Order: sequence, then C-alpha cells, then structure tokens
Amino acid sequence: MAKKAKGNRVQVILECTEMKDSGQPGTSRYITVKNRKNTPERLELKKYNPILKRMTVHKEIK
Repeated sequence: MAKKAKGNRVQVILECTEMKDSGQPGTSRYITVKNRKNTPERLELKKYNPILKRMTVHKEIK
C-alpha cells in the first residue's frame, strides 16, 4: 500500500484582532487555504467584519 503524502496546502482560520480587543460579544472568522511551504509564518489579511461593519485585520489562529 502506498502512503498518503501530506500536502503543502492547509486550511487555516482567520480571526478578527480588533473584535477580540474591543470586548464586544461575537467573533468574525474566515476560513481560507495557504501553502505551508511558501508561507510558514502566520497569515494576516484585511477582511470585512460584519459586526463592526468595516475592514479589519484578521490573523491566523491555532
């Protein structure tokens, strides 16, 4: 039997940093895919937060 190779693309969760600091209830999270080989560090993107109704910085968690 052949072994399954672990792929370089992994699914990551992005969570809003401003929402966590504000103390308001709820969280804004997005799921995306990144290439583990090209970007070994944590991902950081500007995404829309529907609770705050503006673009905020979302960082990779976990």
